Amino acid sequence: MEVFPLLLVLSAWWSRTWDSANADSIIHIGAIFDESAKKDDEVFRTAVGDLNQNEEILQTEKITFSVTFVDGNNPFQAVQEACELMNQGILALVSSIGCTSAGSLQSLADAMHIPHLFIQRSTAGTPRSGCGLTRSNRNDDYTLSVRPPVYLNDVILRVVTEYAWQKFIIFYDSEYDIRGIQEFLDKVSQQGMDVALQKVENNINKMITTLFDTLRIEELNRYRDTLRRAILVMNPATAKSFITEVVETNLVAFDCHWIIINEEINDVDVQELVRRSIGRLTIIRQTFPVPQNISQRCFRGNHRISSTLCDPKDPFAQNMEISNLYIYDTVLLLANAFHKKLEDRKWHSMASLSCIRKNSKPWQGGRSMLETIKKGGVSGLTGELEFGDNGGNPNVHFEILGTNYGEELGRGVRKLGCWNPVTGLNGSLTDKKLENNMRGVVLRVVTVLEEPFVMVSENVLGKPKKYQGFSIDVLDALSNYLGFNYEIYVAPDHKYGSPQEDGTWNGLVGELVFKRADIGISALTITPDRENVVDFTTRYMDYSVGVLLRRAEKTVDMFACLAPFDLSLWACIAGTVLLVGLLVYLLNWLNPPRLQMGSMTSTTLYNSMWFVYGSFVQQGKENKKSILVGRSPYTTLATRMMMGAWWLFALIVISSYTANLAAFLTITRIESSIQSLQDLSKQTDIPYGTVLDSAVYEHVRMKGMNPFERDSMYSQMWRMINRSNGSENNVLESQAGIQKVKYGNYAFVWDAAVLEYVAINDPDCSFYTIGNTVADRGYGIALQHGSPYRDVFSQRILELQQNGDMDILKHKWWPKNGQCDLYSSVDTKQKGGALDIKSFAGVFCILAAGIVLSCFIAMLETWWNKRKGSRVPSKEDDKEIDLEHLHRRVNSLCTDDDSPHKQFSTSSIDLTPLDIDTLPTRQALEQISDFRNTHITTTTFIPEQIQTLSRTLSAKAASGFAFGNVPEHRTGPFRHRAPNGGFFRSPIKTMSSIPYQPTPTLGLNLGNDPDRGTSI
Repeated sequence: MEVFPLLLVLSAWWSRTWDSANADSIIHIGAIFDESAKKDDEVFRTAVGDLNQNEEILQTEKITFSVTFVDGNNPFQAVQEACELMNQGILALVSSIGCTSAGSLQSLADAMHIPHLFIQRSTAGTPRSGCGLTRSNRNDDYTLSVRPPVYLNDVILRVVTEYAWQKFIIFYDSEYDIRGIQEFLDKVSQQGMDVALQKVENNINKMITTLFDTLRIEELNRYRDTLRRAILVMNPATAKSFITEVVETNLVAFDCHWIIINEEINDVDVQELVRRSIGRLTIIRQTFPVPQNISQRCFRGNHRISSTLCDPKDPFAQNMEISNLYIYDTVLLLANAFHKKLEDRKWHSMASLSCIRKNSKPWQGGRSMLETIKKGGVSGLTGELEFGDNGGNPNVHFEILGTNYGEELGRGVRKLGCWNPVTGLNGSLTDKKLENNMRGVVLRVVTVLEEPFVMVSENVLGKPKKYQGFSIDVLDALSNYLGFNYEIYVAPDHKYGSPQEDGTWNGLVGELVFKRADIGISALTITPDRENVVDFTTRYMDYSVGVLLRRAEKTVDMFACLAPFDLSLWACIAGTVLLVGLLVYLLNWLNPPRLQMGSMTSTTLYNSMWFVYGSFVQQGKENKKSILVGRSPYTTLATRMMMGAWWLFALIVISSYTANLAAFLTITRIESSIQSLQDLSKQTDIPYGTVLDSAVYEHVRMKGMNPFERDSMYSQMWRMINRSNGSENNVLESQAGIQKVKYGNYAFVWDAAVLEYVAINDPDCSFYTIGNTVADRGYGIALQHGSPYRDVFSQRILELQQNGDMDILKHKWWPKNGQCDLYSSVDTKQKGGALDIKSFAGVFCILAAGIVLSCFIAMLETWWNKRKGSRVPSKEDDKEIDLEHLHRRVNSLCTDDDSPHKQFSTSSIDLTPLDIDTLPTRQALEQISDFRNTHITTTTFIPEQIQTLSRTLSAKAASGFAFGNVPEHRTGPFRHRAPNGGFFRSPIKTMSSIPYQPTPTLGLNLGNDPDRGTSI
């Protein structure tokens, strides 16, 4: 604040000084500067001082001047100050103001015939707009434009055309007059380009915040897409702030390309803009020739320029504006013109002019001075300064600088070309595709862990995680070919991404939308919703929906031997055994056969049942033989017909059972009823679901809720998946769904490729998959919307597919000959093998049950016999037996001609009660038959006992020993079989003898027939 009054004091002092010198100097010029352009005044005074020290130009003459400051937007003040200068007497008027006051000064200069050298300046370094000074064809135009015309329209049009832009946005600051590029807008509109305009407010932060608050996510994404190509027409300070804000708010990414055009951009501004920006940056600025020889930089012909202005390393020179340079060259041009006038001796003295009087005459020497200035030329800080016929400076050069795509700090800036009004563009600005030139580019990669696409291969504490998988292999192939590097990280919420209620996206897609990542790769499918917010490469693998189910386990059935027949069939067979046994018993009871002595066999119901069961299981061959030869009680015609039919039935049943049992024990195959998505949708026994809010979830939802969908499969699936608003059957992560399938009754609907990998690599081979054979979508690499890498990535992916490298990568993670069968719902034996114990466990159990049951019955019989044998009979139960009657009954049994007992001789032995007492006890006897119409029970000895008794009787007969040694009449109890099969005790009062006729040959041959016994 204190500098400005000081400058005013100095200016007043300079004015008084030069005013006092006016009487002695014949060269006096006036200067009008914008009050904000203090540096213009400094350079002007420096230039006058340098020229006054140069004796070769003006020799002994010195330049005097008068300087005044005005408001650039106040034309009346500018005219008033100019009149004051003309009243003092000036040879030329130099002005550095805006276009608003320039027109008024032009009119005044034309009227007073004072040469007016106009240097257009803009506020705060904002790009210039054309002033629109009217040029007449008459010779009364005394205003010369020192600065060249505004060629921004021509330069921008040529650069945009070279870059082949079709859609872009133009940002301009509040100080810029948008009418300056009206010509450019008209031309691009005629060429069909889509151009948007936006004014950048002074409060840039507030402007960006308002964008985020007012725009929806879709509109914000479209706005980001527009920002990919932008032209900035603003002063360097505003451009720096604007670039910083949009970069920090992730409105732009490294794939953007911006053009900054401004004549007032110096080297310091270039470096700062490049440092703050990302992506590709093109800078268009006005440039001036610099001598190659460093020692000649401060020399222009015979004039030496002050080192503060010509030394590039000087701070003052680095911060000079273009208007400052033209002011210096203007003073140098006037000095040379004055020198020429002095040499030609055509000098016209200065006249004091009055702008107020109506009859005031213009300066008579104005035309001559103007022509001398226009014909002259000078080489100064801006190069060649000269004027054309129209009073303008045609010499202007624009330099086009550019950077490569990237975001690293300090990346190189190189000169792409230059432009001038005569030759046009010199250089190539084609926005070439990246192709293989991505060396040094570091991409941020976001991913989601999904086997086998992306998996953590190494996780060492303190070191970055290393990843592997099919998608990582594809990314490495692209990296090796294109030359870029990448840094990978997992999405914070471990999701692929879905739109939220507020319009934003989460997950992997959200990281790309908010520009936090450059590319996203995983098992990411290409969907229309995702393509609205991000870009995708061409698919590198086909995608289809699959279902993961648990393979039917081979259950351990201990009673697999019963599997060939159904339970109802087993019940029928058991009932048939009981029925046939009952019928056999009834047939023998209704028509009992006549049996030979010693050929008796039990015909009780129990034995009939046992006989039928034995024949069914192909046992009891002797019994069947007895039926055939007539030595069995089942010898009637009806019984034989019954048994023949039963044996045929048993043969068929046993043969069928044997054949079925062999098949069941050789291959056990339990087929699942779910073999397709249609089967899955039609059943409700196995619940199924997917990952909530995933692409599969949205795919089923869209098709299931579409009334025009012809296939009802998706509507049925959606009803199951959407139970309880999706919370009942869906999971949050794919791994949770896989675990749910393995340990529960559940089917998981997910990407077929992921499920196939899980099924192939399961150590227990407990999974199998089903799915669609037609791939309707694919997996792709996601990039930021409008990324320049999309085309080059897609091209390289197509090359990998064409040369077979992609198939090699697929076979690495999905081998054809895996350890598990993907599509079989059971574990089927591929080759025949030995049967294991599991197949016969039931048979051993039946045998063990029979053994245990028989042991239990044996213990029960033993207990029962001991209990019956230890009981003492009462006298009321004792009965008498008449042995003589027993003797006669036994002899009557031997009357049959077929009986071997008919050979008994008349000689006999006495069988005393003592001998009878030696007969086998009850444990050795078995009741076999009841003689009808009699009260005698016949008992049969088992073969070993018969042989023992036979040997005893034969020995007594051979020795002639009689049992008569005992008392003839013995009274005492003895045990014998009662008529009811039990024991009885009876006192014997009279002794009776049983005559016994020995048979020399002992023709009974009892020991040879185990089924025959001797009856008493």
